[in-house]
Amino acid sequence: MLHHVELWVPDLPRASREWGWLLGGLGYEPYQDWDRGRSWRLGPTYLVVEQSPAMKDDGGGHDRLRPGLNHLAFHAGSPSALDALVAQAPAHGWTPLFAERYPHAGGPKHYAAYLENSDGFEVELVARPPAAPDEQPPPPA
Repeated sequence: MLHHVELWVPDLPRASREWGWLLGGLGYEPYQDWDRGRSWRLGPTYLVVEQSPAMKDDGGGHDRLRPGLNHLAFHAGSPSALDALVAQAPAHGWTPLFAERYPHAGGPKHYAAYLENSDGFEVELVARPPAAPDEQPPPPA
């Protein structure tokens, strides 16, 4: 199981707003808060954004197409919960990727959204598949 992910960011206030909104919408709770960082936790796993003084800044910023982190993928609940997050995302610093193919950019049976934030970090938000007919709860008596 993943313990935590730490992302180094060039602008902590902006990253805190963008990641805080997204992670809050996915059920994460604020976890830690210090001068140069913030974190959010869901269960035993947490995500950190930090503006570290040790960070090297070559002026290029994060590029998901270069070696390193391409994207983080999160469970996003039901398709309707995902749709609501996608609708709100641009107002919170997240730009839809592959919008013309939403919600099936990952394939016809994969209901997901791909978003990129101001710092170039990409997330994939994956909806829970609909229950199979034999998994439906019985009708009320």
